[in-house]
Amino acid sequence: MMMQSFLIRTGDWLRDHARLIRLLQWLVVLVYGFLLIVPACLPLPGDSARILNNLTLFAQFVFWGIWWPFVLLSMVLFGRLWCGVLCPEGAMSEWAARRGLGRAIPRWMRWGGWPFVAFAMTTVYGQMVSVYQYPRAVLLVLGGSTVAAVAVGFVYTRGKRAWCRHLCPVNGVFALLSKLSPLHYRVDEIAWKTSSAAVIPIRSVDCAPLMPLRHMKGNSGCHMCGRCSGHREAISLASRPWGEEVVVQAAKDSGGWQSALILYGLLGIAIGAFHWTGSDVFVAVKLWLADWLANHSILWPLDDGAPWWLLTHYPEVNDSFSWLDGAVLIGYILGAALLMGTVLGLLLAASVRLAGPWRPQRFHHLAQSLIPLAGCGVFLGLSALTVTLLKVEGVALWWVMPLRVGLLAGATLWSLNLGWRIVGGWQGRRVVAMPPLILALAWVDASWWLMWWA
Repeated sequence: MMMQSFLIRTGDWLRDHARLIRLLQWLVVLVYGFLLIVPACLPLPGDSARILNNLTLFAQFVFWGIWWPFVLLSMVLFGRLWCGVLCPEGAMSEWAARRGLGRAIPRWMRWGGWPFVAFAMTTVYGQMVSVYQYPRAVLLVLGGSTVAAVAVGFVYTRGKRAWCRHLCPVNGVFALLSKLSPLHYRVDEIAWKTSSAAVIPIRSVDCAPLMPLRHMKGNSGCHMCGRCSGHREAISLASRPWGEEVVVQAAKDSGGWQSALILYGLLGIAIGAFHWTGSDVFVAVKLWLADWLANHSILWPLDDGAPWWLLTHYPEVNDSFSWLDGAVLIGYILGAALLMGTVLGLLLAASVRLAGPWRPQRFHHLAQSLIPLAGCGVFLGLSALTVTLLKVEGVALWWVMPLRVGLLAGATLWSLNLGWRIVGGWQGRRVVAMPPLILALAWVDASWWLMWWA
């Protein structure tokens, strides 16, 4: 009861201190803009540069070493609190929407495949321009996304976040991870109906992500901003078991695009993007193709003069991609995605069929059990840059590998537990259905074993 009371007061505090939150958002916007723009105008750091004496390396560490990994972690712990309270893109898009054209959201923007397509395109393009290494690439990718967010906000809706709801490249990832969170805004429909019968005027709620408040069951679309806390005395911040939304609500609202984002996006494209820089397969294929092209006097693919905004091109530090490099990179990431996603999909399908009658909705539901392992993989992949930068600073890193093993093991067991609970809800043959799911989890873990140990 004490915890529940504390959560209710926390939600009300967020509601009552909206102005303070707006000031905090604009402070984040200023810091974000400074770290995004200024390093792109500076020379590339030299060999003696360090995080604490070079703004470019400091910004790189903040964005990719701290910011993004721990934003992902925050989704699991607190839901999409980042989106509602701190995200600079969301704040700027909503600000633009309050002063813009106010047009209705078009049908093309409501297409359910945008979360997967936007994530895939941003991830692949980020690798092509080496977004983790160079500030101009960061400005292009993150800055371009911010400009698009402001433009969409200016054109569509009146004071809402159409960009965040439909087009943000990480919207789908955040929506999936927030399903694991133990925090959510609970809606008491009985209290809502009772308040509807009252004659006392009820204030409206400015829900920026356009959530259907009365029928809100899950956490994936809610930005946890607190604006609806206490509305009709029916909505309040509350706790729930970890992963409950995956087990219960996802039985109804999971679908094909979410499954594609999990299997081919987070467990396919993302893993391929983290793998290719250290892959012997990538090197072997590139060398074989280069030899074949040279033997056939086809030399233009070996040219490394592509512009930096299309392929990595920084000759001053001896880092330039040829057209062949770019083609093999794209092929490697897409090939890894196809292999990972298809194998995982077949194993999940086998689990569904062994559990009982085949139903597509059951397949999509079971795919959601892989969210913990998928999210953990992206966190570990992003934090690899954190480790690299800390190693250059001379920080002792003996604890990194045990931590990686522990996180992967914990995420694997969490996914297995969710799968067990999901299949149990079907009244199916749980024990028989588990071996293919265990193989699917082992298949994902093996990809990280290849990256760090093999």
